[in-house]
Amino acid sequence: MKILVTGKNGQVGFELARHLAATHRDLVSVGTTDCDLSKPAAIRYLIQTIKPDVLINPAAYTAVDRAESEPELAKAINADAPEVMASELKKTGGLLIHFSTDYVFDGQKATPYTELDAPNPQSVYGKTKLLGEKAITASGVAHIILRTSWVFGSHGHNFLKTMLRLAAEREELRVVNDQFGAPTSATFLAQTVTQMLGWLGRVRAGNQEAKDLEALTGLYHCSCSGRTSWYDYAKCAIELARTNGVKLKLQTNNLIPISSSEYPTPAARPANSVLDNTKLEKAFGIQRPDWQSQVEQVIQALNWQP
Repeated sequence: MKILVTGKNGQVGFELARHLAATHRDLVSVGTTDCDLSKPAAIRYLIQTIKPDVLINPAAYTAVDRAESEPELAKAINADAPEVMASELKKTGGLLIHFSTDYVFDGQKATPYTELDAPNPQSVYGKTKLLGEKAITASGVAHIILRTSWVFGSHGHNFLKTMLRLAAEREELRVVNDQFGAPTSATFLAQTVTQMLGWLGRVRAGNQEAKDLEALTGLYHCSCSGRTSWYDYAKCAIELARTNGVKLKLQTNNLIPISSSEYPTPAARPANSVLDNTKLEKAFGIQRPDWQSQVEQVIQALNWQP
């Protein structure tokens, strides 16, 4: 099975490349310098050259606020690029595993979102990611779309690392307390895809590829278990960091909860973006870790003073 992974320098792409290298010898990982995803011709050339059986695409335009002023670039990477990937893989019979986002929802639902809930994105980022989903589905390519949320890891930029850095520098922090989601580790996402590929490999070996592969492909929600606010996420991270010997200036009683209205941003965020993972668990037998344990693992893996 020849696998092509995009976004090798991003949080998820980095972990995917690391995990899959241990189990798949025929693996190619690319970054922006290898293939500019805003250029359709570059994508076509890459796929036609590598000829992957599976293309895993975690790469995206993820600067949520900046996307409001760069909608064309966000659309090119988040919507047009997946459409080109799907078109090329459809020709060869390849599988596309694509990552999407909780931001396709407006956040007005009180309970976790399922795959059957109607998307209603409120930002350019969310709208372009939804366009990417729709393009893949409409193409008819064999695909798995994984919607995830609040991604973090030891590699790259994320909320967890920002909070630890600021907690080392400041004596007071103000963090939004009325937006809820499930922090999800890049390691868990990489492990999930690895497990999925194992399932799909067994399907192929069982000579039931067409029927069973079709049954397994589609849209899934994929996040760590649990629910928290950005404020409680930050508080937990700071407490875990201190427990693990990280020296911080900030005391948690000086971590101040604020409302979204007190911290206006160019892009609107969903008030609730917790994802229901029942479909994923049933289809692939995925066991989801709680987000707190994954945060502690990343803090331990970083092994530095912020």
